[in-house]
Amino acid sequence: MDIETVLSRAVVQVEKEEELRRLLRAGGRDGRPLRVKLGFDPSRPDLTLGHGVVLRKLRQFQDMGHQAVVIVGDWTAQLGDPSGREGARTPLTAAEVRSNAQTYLDQFFTVVDREKSEVRWQSEWFGQFTLADVFQLGYEKTVAQMLKRDDFEKRFARGSEIYISEFLYPLLQGYDSVAVHADVELGGTDQTYNLLVGRELMGARGMTPQCILTMKLIVGLDGAQKMSKSLGNYIMLTADPNDMYGKIMSLPDDAMMAYFEGLTYVPDAELRGFAAGMVDGTANPRDIKMRLAYEIVREFHDLAVAEAAQDAFRRQFQESQWPTEMPAFTLSAAMPIVSLLPAAGLAKSKSEARQLITQGGVYLRPEGSAGPTVRLTDVNAVVPAVAGAELRVGRLKFVRIVTE
Repeated sequence: MDIETVLSRAVVQVEKEEELRRLLRAGGRDGRPLRVKLGFDPSRPDLTLGHGVVLRKLRQFQDMGHQAVVIVGDWTAQLGDPSGREGARTPLTAAEVRSNAQTYLDQFFTVVDREKSEVRWQSEWFGQFTLADVFQLGYEKTVAQMLKRDDFEKRFARGSEIYISEFLYPLLQGYDSVAVHADVELGGTDQTYNLLVGRELMGARGMTPQCILTMKLIVGLDGAQKMSKSLGNYIMLTADPNDMYGKIMSLPDDAMMAYFEGLTYVPDAELRGFAAGMVDGTANPRDIKMRLAYEIVREFHDLAVAEAAQDAFRRQFQESQWPTEMPAFTLSAAMPIVSLLPAAGLAKSKSEARQLITQGGVYLRPEGSAGPTVRLTDVNAVVPAVAGAELRVGRLKFVRIVTE
């Protein structure tokens, strides 16, 4: 892995870039590998492809011989990260945090080399904090400085509540860098303020402030907001290969380049060719997106699995074939289609079911794989309880009916 790729691929900003370049050329600081910090709050039990961008960057530092320092935010998770939030996050219990953290770590090390990682829990140092220590930390920033944060500033301007505990969050995250003597800290662009606080706290204590590398945030499946578990627009890092491939194929075209940069090793020159081809019309966005889906599945699973997922997608969508395996739904009696779709998990509600039907997105094979495909366009249609009948909504949702 070359230095230029590490410092530029999917990177938005490098604080103290020349210093970091010098350290990377030297192979570390003071004859030792760099301590590259990445913290996470186990607010929910699963990691997403959004997390995968920064995890892959951490792995690149490891591949250059440096030490990953993984901070489990078991204290800050109980406060809730205010970064990019429109309101305060509901605090978690210590038990919830511990449970989520174990799942996080299991998924974390599918990307990051466990043998080259140092895992630290905030409770190692904050568990020893006294009230006097908290007050001392509070002197590091003023309320006016905190209110300059974009998210706090917006909430304050419209009169939304901001809790004192939220002001503590960046100070606690920053102190993590002091506690582990970080040389470098990684994070998304939404973490820039918190990462800079870490530099300030280190400098105030006579330590060499950490360098900072911020990464691009990828948008979620809605194509509008960053990928987020709280927004429900995410793809799990450990998603089933076929599900991962299919969801990537549903992304808006203008999101593809950021996914290529952050989640694949496709060379930059080839990406420039993709982008130019979509602008001048010489490239088919669908083909480029299939390459993207293939590369991401390959990255988070393996080559054979990626090839199988691509073959399955081609059979199912390009050749208009239904999958051979699909979830079963037990239907004991005939049911109106507007009730059946939400009951089978194919729609969120009856109103959404009606919308899907009127838009022509619902299909039925009354006799299963042996029968013809019928598009259901009548919202008053009733589906009989016939074992083996199959329902499809859109391109990705299927069920096979079974009877009691």
